[in-house]
Amino acid sequence: MDLTALFYLLAGLLVVVGLAGVVLPALPGLPLVFAGLLTAAWADGFGRVGALPLVVLGVLTAVSFAVDFWATAVGAKRVGASRLALLGTVIGTFVGLFFGLPGLFAGPFVGAVAGELLSRRNLYPAGLGQAARVGVGTWLGIALGVALKLALAVSMLAVFAFAWWF
Repeated sequence: MDLTALFYLLAGLLVVVGLAGVVLPALPGLPLVFAGLLTAAWADGFGRVGALPLVVLGVLTAVSFAVDFWATAVGAKRVGASRLALLGTVIGTFVGLFFGLPGLFAGPFVGAVAGELLSRRNLYPAGLGQAARVGVGTWLGIALGVALKLALAVSMLAVFAFAWWF
């Protein structure tokens, strides 16, 4: 196996791990996809994929960072989340990583609810209801972010494929 084939193999591995990272918060999804596509372009000596498509891919990668923050904030703010609820979401997401797929779904919700309850210090039904709304809103914001990042990943692959074959 020659060196070029190894670079293409590395590029493919980076893209696959990056696509998994779009859904799994522990992995930097779209930056890994970008690294894989850049590696593939480099392995070809930038003969098929030049500067303009790579700049577009870089911009799409940068947009993914904004999408992460925006989507979570929109989901949380629409239901009146406190700062502690947002912090709880981050902590819940991190803790959820240790519990596999169920933890990835439940962690942000539980963290947001716990943060909201700590912020409001109100365990009466109204306080619990608001905390539950914050949990659901935050989780929906995260789900929106994942959907948008998946769309960005598909766009990145399409830009690369178009540049490669045309």
